[in-house]
Amino acid sequence: MKSAFVIAKKEARAFFTQPTFYVIAGLLTVVFSFLFIIGVTQFAQVAQSMMMQPGAPAQQGNIHYAVFLRHLSILNLMLIFVVPAFTMKLFSEEKKMRTFDLLLTCPVNSVEIAMGKFLGAAAAVGGIVLIALIYPVSSIIFVQKISWAPLLISFLGLYLVGLVYVSMNLFCSSLTESILISYIMSVILNVSIWFVGQGVEMVDGQVARQIFEHISLNYHLAGLVEGTIRSQSLIFLLSLSGLFIFLTERVVESHRWRA
Repeated sequence: MKSAFVIAKKEARAFFTQPTFYVIAGLLTVVFSFLFIIGVTQFAQVAQSMMMQPGAPAQQGNIHYAVFLRHLSILNLMLIFVVPAFTMKLFSEEKKMRTFDLLLTCPVNSVEIAMGKFLGAAAAVGGIVLIALIYPVSSIIFVQKISWAPLLISFLGLYLVGLVYVSMNLFCSSLTESILISYIMSVILNVSIWFVGQGVEMVDGQVARQIFEHISLNYHLAGLVEGTIRSQSLIFLLSLSGLFIFLTERVVESHRWRA
């Protein structure tokens, strides 16, 4: 898999040396800064009122639930639209510029190509997640005690969801030469996957409910953002990423045979 890391390094360098990444990161920083300050201000007001009303729900006075989870939901919403912007060119632009055929003639197999592209985009998403992590970490300035384990597990869970987006969007990019079509398909797929778990509310059978619950992205992420590591959730998210990487590899291999 040495070739995969070479491709990943090339793609990651392309992400972090192009102005596009920093423009996106800058815009996200503005959004995060504005909304996080609002969230902290509201939390401070609620915490002050709780001192006057001892019977208020405990979660309102917990910064993890009142501020950090809201911050994570905003990050997830941003990733739905940002990840396609990172991945839409990975295959589509190469096909359009006819450099994809050259890649197929290189001494690398389709698995290494798919994994290399995936890891390169995963590094870019990791950069965005780290930017978002700065805000909760900075809360230590005015909060005496922060539960670091739930916070880090929450961001790990959302990063794994980001990897699912990367794998799905990479697959979309492999299907077309059009960057615009790749982006639109990726956004639609990112949004649609959140509605799969809604089947829980539409079925009556216990077995059917368990199946829909198991394939629900929201169900698996919910435990992680609350600071609980469940092996089944980690396996599901990694397996879902692996599935779309495999589908991408199959598309790349089909191009090799046609070439």
